[in-house]
Amino acid sequence: MAEIPGETRRKLTTIFSADVQDYTRLMGADEEGTLATLKRYRDRMSRLIEAHGGRVVNTWGDGLIAEFPSVVEAVRAAVDVQNELAGLNAARPADGRMLFRIGINLGDVIVEDDDIFGDGVNIAARLEASCEPGGVQISRAVRDQIRDKMAFPFVDLGEQSFKNIARPVRV
Repeated sequence: MAEIPGETRRKLTTIFSADVQDYTRLMGADEEGTLATLKRYRDRMSRLIEAHGGRVVNTWGDGLIAEFPSVVEAVRAAVDVQNELAGLNAARPADGRMLFRIGINLGDVIVEDDDIFGDGVNIAARLEASCEPGGVQISRAVRDQIRDKMAFPFVDLGEQSFKNIARPVRV
């Protein structure tokens, strides 16, 4: 399909948003060690994301955005990431553990070059920000796609209101 100049490109995709809990505290205690750990953990995350058919879209500070053509594979990747990082954290002192929070949403996004934008991305980021450290939070759109395909236990957190998101999101 030919692209029309000036027309916005959109697509439906699964958005995976991750960041580190207490990153500022970790950096304040040991900048070089925290950065080295972040790089090592991100490398592991990137490998697992790619192994599940996803791609890292963007990183900044302690954050990471990835996208997946498959909702099931996005959730599998998130669970694998959290399990692998839990293993790495087990060898670290409690106050030096790097715990990621992951939010996953299925949404229509704007595509510009290799980046994605829009409410779908923003909702994934809000899910991640409200997630328990070491956990995965998903939108109802994601749950509806994986409900009968995965044996993970789900906890319905109900409708949640997020900053600058017009409508509540079922989590």
